[in-house]
Amino acid sequence: MSDHGFDAASDYYDLFSNVSGEDAAAWARAQQFGREVLPVINDYWQHGEYPLDLVRRMGELDLFIDGLDIPGHAKLSPVGAGLVNMELSRADGSMSTVLAVQGGLALRCVMLYGTEEQQQRWASPLASGQVLGSFALTEPDHGSDSVSLETSATREGDDWIINGEKRWIGNGSSGGVTVVWARASTTGEVNAFLVEQDAPGYEAARIPGKAAMRAIDQAAITFRNVRVPDSARLPGATSFKDTTRVLSATRSGVAWSALGHAIACFEAALEHVKTRVQFGRPLAKSQVIQQRLADMSMKITTMQLHCMRIAELDAQGKLDPTRASMAKVNNTRLARAIASDARDMLGGNGILLERHVIRHLLDIEAIHTYEGTDTVQSLIVARQLTGTSAFV
Repeated sequence: MSDHGFDAASDYYDLFSNVSGEDAAAWARAQQFGREVLPVINDYWQHGEYPLDLVRRMGELDLFIDGLDIPGHAKLSPVGAGLVNMELSRADGSMSTVLAVQGGLALRCVMLYGTEEQQQRWASPLASGQVLGSFALTEPDHGSDSVSLETSATREGDDWIINGEKRWIGNGSSGGVTVVWARASTTGEVNAFLVEQDAPGYEAARIPGKAAMRAIDQAAITFRNVRVPDSARLPGATSFKDTTRVLSATRSGVAWSALGHAIACFEAALEHVKTRVQFGRPLAKSQVIQQRLADMSMKITTMQLHCMRIAELDAQGKLDPTRASMAKVNNTRLARAIASDARDMLGGNGILLERHVIRHLLDIEAIHTYEGTDTVQSLIVARQLTGTSAFV
């Protein structure tokens, strides 16, 4: 086992050996959190319960900052932020989704588009987990085409009146604050508003029956004449391009998250075949098993290279949304394949929560869709390649 908690097999090209400073410290804290999560997460996942104690613990360990520059908190490079995301997913997809929602979306909106006063009020409570944040863009009829959002904001004196519906909103019923994207009814301009969830007219219900990400709540939200002051509007968010800037960062996060899931599944499969005896010998001595392990390792290495490259581009200010889309599509596709192989290699044990693989496999189905579906992200890449849009 390396100093960073990886067997050599999980970092075949030794890509992460030079991580140091704040990045290494944050990665170590994320690993510590993962060790605390694993003994208890299956019970929360099985019963569909949101472990707010673990969420608060993430704040205590300063794991919500996602590379943002928050006074009083660690400043991570894109590699460091990615490694934290990866490590949380290596433990559990619901916990990494908490990071994506709290830090990657809500906190990022405040820091990118908020006033100094808004940042002073919300940044530290969100970064420390004292207040739970959410990001309300997706609507019942607008997912991949969220540019067509219908939630409206109507100016009335010094206030705005918000009406509409949102769906699949992580932390949307947590009692915290929601960044609500709405279209100004007079100008058609897309704006973002900080709406406290106890505001009159804000109605949120937890979405039941999920077969993935079962240890975090997503909400269906209805806004019925929710009144907020103009001081709740994030003045830097004035178009859908501003949502794209935020989503580009979280798509990169999904690429890292997929890597964490894939590594967890690979490690579970590798451990199993070394100890499982069939037909008088360990499964690891079978040629077909060795071939499949090598293939899984190659896929993981490909995923790691994508992650490291987009982190480098991000650090250089060169990470455009299309490159983030490519990394997201590539890594979620490969993570699905690795998880499927791992589940198969564990045989009947592969469907037991105690082996963790089935939980990762199902959670990968969620990240395969959120932050942009495989098809939509592929079309974004192809649009740049061809110079022609295939969107209707």
